[in-house]
Amino acid sequence: MTPTDQGRMLGSLMLVSLCVGAAAMFEPKLDAHWKLWKMTHGKKYQTEVEDVSRRELWEKNLMLITMHNLEASMGLHTYELSMNHMGDLTQEEIMQSFATLSPPTDIQRAASPFAGTTGADVPDTMDWREKGCVTSVKMQGSCGSCWAFSAAGALEGQLAKTTGKLVDLSPQNLVDCSTKYGNHGCNGGFMHQAFQYVIDNQGIDSDASYPYTGRNGECRYNSKFRAANCSQYSFLPEGDEGALKEALANIGPISVAIDATRPTFTFYRSGVYNDPNCSQKVNHGVLAVGYGTLDGQDYWLVKNRWRAEIDFRVTGRRTEKREEELGENLWRPGLHPDVTQQERPVRHRSVRLLPHHVAAAGTEMNLLLN
Repeated sequence: MTPTDQGRMLGSLMLVSLCVGAAAMFEPKLDAHWKLWKMTHGKKYQTEVEDVSRRELWEKNLMLITMHNLEASMGLHTYELSMNHMGDLTQEEIMQSFATLSPPTDIQRAASPFAGTTGADVPDTMDWREKGCVTSVKMQGSCGSCWAFSAAGALEGQLAKTTGKLVDLSPQNLVDCSTKYGNHGCNGGFMHQAFQYVIDNQGIDSDASYPYTGRNGECRYNSKFRAANCSQYSFLPEGDEGALKEALANIGPISVAIDATRPTFTFYRSGVYNDPNCSQKVNHGVLAVGYGTLDGQDYWLVKNRWRAEIDFRVTGRRTEKREEELGENLWRPGLHPDVTQQERPVRHRSVRLLPHHVAAAGTEMNLLLN
C-alpha cells in the first residue's frame, strides 16, 4: 500500500469515526421519528455524512418547536409551531428556495395612487375567503416564485369579485414571461412588475392551460386561454395601516411583502403569529385576504404557499396608534390580489399594491373595481 493510499484510508477512517461520533450525539428515541419524517416528505440523501448533518438540523429545529409550544402552553406565545418539510434545512437554504422577493430600490409608483373610498363603511372583520374570492392554497415548491403567486392571487380576487367566477390564474405564466420587466423567475421578482406584464400583455392565462412546474421555462402564453386582464394597479400609502384596512374592506385581497426570515415563520402552525424579532427587510410575497380580532389581538389574515396542509395563518396586526412600527413599503396590487396563506405581524417593512381594473377574457373593456 502506497503512502497516498494509506493517507486516503486514514482520512476515510477519520470521516467514518466523525460520523459515528456525531450520530452518537443524537437522541436515540427519535430514530424512528427521523425515519418516518424522511419517508413522509420523500427525503433521500446522497451520503451518510449528509444524513448526519440533516438529522442534526432536524433535531435542532424540533427542539425549537417543542420549547416554543411548551412556552405557548404557559401563555407566553399566541401561536404554535409544528414540524414540516423544511425541518432539515438551514434558514439560509429556506430563504434561497422560498423567500426570494426582489424589491426594486427605485420603485416607480403607479400613475393612480390609492385614493381610498371616502365615506365607505369599514367593518370590524373581513375575510375574502367567505366571499368566494380566494382560491385554494398551492405549494410553490423550491422555486422562488412567491411574487408570482401573490400577484396571481390578487388578480384572482378581483376577477371573482367582478364576474362571480373564481378561476385559478397561472403563476407559471408570470414566472416564464415577465423577465424583461425585472423579474427573475424562480430566482425572485416583485409583484408590481408582474402586474405591469399583464397590463402590457393584455392578459394572463389560467392555471389549467398554463400549469405550474416550479422551474424556469420558455414563455408559452397563449391568448386563446387568457382568463383575466389588468389595466392598472396602485400603491397604498407607506406605513398606513388604516389605508390597508380600508382597501381590504372595500376592494379585495392585497399583495403584500413581509420578512420571512424568522424560524418561527417557517414552522408556524396556528394562532396569531407575532415575533418581535422580525425586521423591516422584506423578502417574501404573500396575499392579505382579511383582518380581524382574536382574543383581543388584532391581526391580518394572510395566504401563503409553503405548506399545503395549512391554508391560512393569522398574523398580529398593529393598532393604528402604533403606525410608526409599520414598515414603509407594504404594497398591494391594483388588482387587489391577496398574497399569503401565512399571517404574521406587520412590524416589518412591506409593500401593498392594489390592482384597479381586471376583466375576464372575452370582455371588451376592463372593469373599474374600486
